[in-house]
Amino acid sequence: MKLILLGAPGAGKGTQAEVICEHLHIPAISTGNIIREALKNGTEMGLKAKSYMDSGALVPDDVVIGIIKERLAQDDCKGGFILDGFPRTVPQAQALDEMGIVIDRVIDIEVADEKIEQRLSGRRVCEACGASYHTLYKPSKEEGVCDKCGGKTVIRKDDEPATVRDRLKTYHDQTEPLKGYYEKSGKLVIVQGQEKVEDTTKLTLAAVEA
Repeated sequence: MKLILLGAPGAGKGTQAEVICEHLHIPAISTGNIIREALKNGTEMGLKAKSYMDSGALVPDDVVIGIIKERLAQDDCKGGFILDGFPRTVPQAQALDEMGIVIDRVIDIEVADEKIEQRLSGRRVCEACGASYHTLYKPSKEEGVCDKCGGKTVIRKDDEPATVRDRLKTYHDQTEPLKGYYEKSGKLVIVQGQEKVEDTTKLTLAAVEA
């Protein structure tokens, strides 16, 4: 099954991607993680991305799409995958279609902006492996230490309140139009994000199996 998870930053896409990943035994592909991986492995597309990132510019669509294409060609994606963080814009969605990748379902997790601001301020990310935690909803066993690799967990600059407001504006301007794009093809399913993660998970899994 080939899935896309949509939702504003902090809506809980990463957490739900992990659950679906275990449930369906398909890889969850987060754009941020695969760009970091491509950088680390020094792939051709990774080096291109690095040149933009080093100058503080956004990595352009063709490079992001190149990195996604490299990742989707790997063996573990043959039985399906979950894309988290891609596509971010309608042109990226069109590029995915042009690659001949047929998406089965697009799950959009809806959460109010105020709630997201509150959530993101508690988010922590491992500097070493990128695992994510939350001081309220998903704390690491030992504060400041990653359960998976023992790395240090930190607040990303992205999760500071002023940055969060900017990111939400960008999401509404650039990414939200994807809902209309996928609704036209009948692939969009909307899940209302709940207070408890497990309640959102129930609704998400129901949307996957619908």
